[in-house]
Amino acid sequence: MNIAVYCGSVSGNKEQFEKGARALGTWIGEHGHTLVYGGAQGGLMGIVADAVLEHGGTVTGVLPAVESIQKRRHPGLTAYIETKDMAERKAKMIELSDAYVALPGGPGTLDEITDVISLARLGIEDKPCVLFDIDGFYQPLKTVFDQMLEVGFAEKGDFRKVLISEDLGKIGVFLEK
Repeated sequence: MNIAVYCGSVSGNKEQFEKGARALGTWIGEHGHTLVYGGAQGGLMGIVADAVLEHGGTVTGVLPAVESIQKRRHPGLTAYIETKDMAERKAKMIELSDAYVALPGGPGTLDEITDVISLARLGIEDKPCVLFDIDGFYQPLKTVFDQMLEVGFAEKGDFRKVLISEDLGKIGVFLEK
């Protein structure tokens, strides 16, 4: 399975984020899956990629042809795909992936995971979308999703392909069903 992982190219300021990235990467590698991600060597991106590689998985980096981003490319990528810009990168990652996981991250991470959640809601994609809720990071977004349901901007079925969890065991089962 090709799993897109969206996360920060920095680590944030909580040790739990790094531990979660390492645990996810270990799970991906040990289960023989392929990581599809933004291709950076730093931050949570680098941690998850290193863990995948250390545990026998493969890593596909998808990077735009932007010099400042290219300078951060992970040297151990199994496969490398260059795109003309970030929009093409996002589309290529969606095309390549069978499932999506968001670790904690910034606005880019939120953009990428909510895009695939929207595609699943519309029936354009029918792939699992996971928000890895390390240290409750995604609880505020869960509150927003609940509010969308409560006030009629979404229906419960719109989130059938979405899991918000800090339990990697539950995440694994959700991804593999």
